[in-house]
Amino acid sequence: MPITPEQAWAFLTSSEGAKLWLGHVANLTFSEGETFTSSDGISGQFRVVKPFRQFRLKWSMKDWEKPSTLQIRLLSDKPDQTTISFHQENLDHENTREQMKLHWEEVLNEIKQKFSMMERG
Repeated sequence: MPITPEQAWAFLTSSEGAKLWLGHVANLTFSEGETFTSSDGISGQFRVVKPFRQFRLKWSMKDWEKPSTLQIRLLSDKPDQTTISFHQENLDHENTREQMKLHWEEVLNEIKQKFSMMERG
């Protein structure tokens, strides 16, 4: 995406951005050890928080028997270009993997749309 890692981080940790990947959570500080439950039924705990680079957390939907591990990485070779990578492991079933793959693709598309609109002014 045509943004800096700092811009990507700022968006992902904003209420608008966090709503895309966590659902609506009030007063989130994005700190290691912090737990959350969103109004959308997503819950979890932050394990690793490296500003402008990475999140690693337990992440679960309300009907799941056990949480998965979600990693979000911000990768940048150029100052104004950042790849946002979602990687989810420990999913219970192939169908769940496919469902989550589609979910994260949708989240990335929404992020791209947001930054495309900002570029156009």
